[in-house]
This record gives sequence, structure tokens and C-alpha cells, in this order.
Amino acid sequence: MKRALITGITGQDGSYLAEFLLHKGYRVFGVRRRTSTPNYTNIEHIADKIEIIDGDLSDLSSLIRAIQIADPDEIYNLAAQSYVETSWPQPLLTSELTAVGVTNMLEAFRLVKPSARFYQASSSEMFGKVLETPQKESTPFYPRSPYGVAKVYAHWMTVNYRESFNLFACSGILFNHESPRRGIEFVTRKVTNAVARIKLGLQSELRMGNLEALRDWGFAGDYVQAMWLMLQQDTASDYVIATGETHSVRELLEVAFSYVGLDYKDYVVNDEKYHRPAEVDLLLGDASKAKQQLGWECKVGFVQLIQMMVDSDLKLNQMDSFNPYKLQGYDFSNPLVAASWSEVV
Repeated sequence: MKRALITGITGQDGSYLAEFLLHKGYRVFGVRRRTSTPNYTNIEHIADKIEIIDGDLSDLSSLIRAIQIADPDEIYNLAAQSYVETSWPQPLLTSELTAVGVTNMLEAFRLVKPSARFYQASSSEMFGKVLETPQKESTPFYPRSPYGVAKVYAHWMTVNYRESFNLFACSGILFNHESPRRGIEFVTRKVTNAVARIKLGLQSELRMGNLEALRDWGFAGDYVQAMWLMLQQDTASDYVIATGETHSVRELLEVAFSYVGLDYKDYVVNDEKYHRPAEVDLLLGDASKAKQQLGWECKVGFVQLIQMMVDSDLKLNQMDSFNPYKLQGYDFSNPLVAASWSEVV
């Protein structure tokens, strides 16, 4: 039985990846950062099938211990301070976890289990002020936030460890990927949750920033399959994972509100508070390499994704015990979701 270690297992991507690997017959270990009130919502339905190890990206000794305990064949480093907006008021924390923390993880990997295979979660935010469109693996980076800068550091450190120590270490440059499990502070979930609350009479308006920003949005359940595929190759490499389509925040609003029979113009208020200090105007990925070498492609489209998230938030907001930070479990009864989990060859 193969063994996998996932940092950030309680997050959106970590929970989908854990499910996918369990489906593949893996023994799954997860590293979680101890907090006074741990949030296991995303993994509570598989809690009896995974093994949790306390650890922190800022503490090398805890990462060494985690790898010693898990003895993994595959390591997936998904943990980070991943909210772009937070990276401006907290640049040092972002750097410590999202940049230096990856170096700690790579060093623990090198020292304890160099025969394992390592995946690093890179980000399309590294492209920032894009120098070519669409963006592919060879596109130069021009980050526009402390988060993007930290991710560039982590990306190149992964390349450096691969080339310096002959390790199987690769990065997935994932473009925006969403789901009902996305944190409510992220724009897609912020919108779908607000749409549900407005439809149910629980909220009267939605305050937004730049509506013209363009993003390449896909489904997280599709994207974790690409992570796994990268570690099954003969040679380690880096891959852009994206849909190849771009949509504006305005389109996101139109799709979400119209799905429940509303016009977004009646509820959305532009608020300067939500404009970034340095905006990333356009992200559009070219995943040709992943399609050709991994056989990967996304299955859930943009409209289907947003409607799935609205449906989920409508259900959550109708619950008496609704908590806006509680995320839905993976719904295999949804045919769109089930289709994306068809067997990967």
C-alpha cells in the first residue's frame, strides 16, 4: 500500500486530494497546524480513514518528525498562508509560511526520505502582471502581491532542490480552482454565499472590488488529480494546470445571481476597500503540457462550478445551525462532481 503525506490536509485542496488518494488505495497522513479550535469540517467525513500528525511549516523539527512517522512514498505540500489579501497586512507571516516554510519542507524531505516524490503547490499569482497570454510554464514571473512573491521563492527553491540534490520534486502552477469547500473570504465563495443569503432574505447587498479582473477558474476536485498524475511520471517536471478559459468577476456575478433569478446590478455595491494595492488584471493558463504529458484536462466547466457552489450555499444557509465558515462535504450525488471523479488512467 502506497503512503502519502499531505500538508494543509484540512483545506480545500488537501481534503479533495485525501479523498482521491484514499480512493486509489493509499494510506493517507495529514499534517495539521495545532490551533485552539481546529477546523476539521472538510475532512470530518473521512476522519476515520486518515492519520493526523501535528506539525508546522515554520518548525523544521516537526516536519522531520512528520515524515519519519508517515514514511511517505509521496509528499504533497499544500499548506500556506494562501489568502492574497492577507499578504499585504501580514507580509512577514506570509513569507515565513508560504516561502521559507517550503524550504523547511524540502529540507525535511531531503534529510529523511529523499527517495519519496514531492509536490509543491505553486500558483498563477506568480505571473501577476502578465508578460504574455496565455501563461505557460516558460512565461516569466512578475508577482504583484507578497503572496505571489512568496510563491515564486517557493517555486524556484523546489526547482533548486530538484537540480541540486537529484530529488523527484515538481510544482503544479495551479490557476484559480474553487469548490463548495473554498473559504468564504475568497471571491468566488464570497459571491455564491452572498447570492444564497440575498435569495433567502438574509442579506441585502454585496460589496465588491474590481469587477473587471479576469481569472481562469476551474474545479478543485479536477485539479488534485493533476497533482497525483505529476508524481506518477518517470521524470519530475513543472506543469501549468488551468481550464484555458478566462472570465471576469462581473461574469461570475452574472452567472451566480441569474441562477437564482436575480440581477446582480440590484445588489452589488462597488467598494474601494476591496480593491487590491496592485491588481492582477488577467490570468489565463495554457495547460497543453499537462494534457499531452499527463493526459489531464478539466471536466467541470465555469457555469457548472458556480451553480454547484450556489446550490451548496443555499443548503448551508437554510440550516438552523448555519455557520458561514462551515464548508460542505464532497457530494457524490451531484452528477457533475461524480463525473469529475471518473477513474484516472
